[in-house]
Amino acid sequence: MFIDSHCHLDFPELEADRANVLALMRSNAVTHALTISTTLKSFPAVRAVAEANDNIWCSAGVHPDEQVDDHEASLEELLALADHPKVVAIGETGLDYYRLPEPLDWQRERFRLHIRAAKLTGKPLVIHTRNSHADTLRIMREEDAAVVGGVMHCFTETQSVADAAIGMNFYISFSGIVTFKNAKELKEVAKTVPLDRMLIETDSPYLAPAPYRGKMNQPGYVKYVAEHIAELRGISVEQVAEATTRNFFSLFKHTN
Repeated sequence: MFIDSHCHLDFPELEADRANVLALMRSNAVTHALTISTTLKSFPAVRAVAEANDNIWCSAGVHPDEQVDDHEASLEELLALADHPKVVAIGETGLDYYRLPEPLDWQRERFRLHIRAAKLTGKPLVIHTRNSHADTLRIMREEDAAVVGGVMHCFTETQSVADAAIGMNFYISFSGIVTFKNAKELKEVAKTVPLDRMLIETDSPYLAPAPYRGKMNQPGYVKYVAEHIAELRGISVEQVAEATTRNFFSLFKHTN
């Protein structure tokens, strides 16, 4: 069986066809999914998806790219959101320097706040990093994120970044990007990350893997990520499925 460790089932593209999305999961042996929070405003919808489905859990957090009009989430608010049996992680959080110009002190402080919330709740972090790996790793070290660990989601960084994150008790999650022909360096990372530190995801509705690249992604397509990683490593897809499923339940202990 496969588990999609990162998707956005509350997003309009997936919400509009929820029944068929869930049906494809079943037909492709995708037994569970983690749907991810990106804003305070949308969190109730994220939680509602998890509450309505026994095989879906959710996270609580504010995406680093989201600029808020009213107020930043406080530590107390994050802790309150996380105090629910369906919430098994804090995030997605992290740093993203791709679109937004400096000064980004607010983004770095938001990241620190999420790490503190994770440590207080005992729930792992879902970390997003884009064009920001040096600061991401630095803040993880400074805030002692290794205490709770977590996952570097939709990983697109180098082997050295993967090694540093693994050294801080984090898993590396590969998305459909690893199936892209031009992702040569990422394919090499996927060959070397220990199976016991690996997760798979879709980040749907984005980043559909081959053979669906350019189309709307969905959790049922995570099996294609597993198949490609198995091909890269010269092992069976069953080995990838078994390892990543075991890793998911080991990391997200509150799913048990």
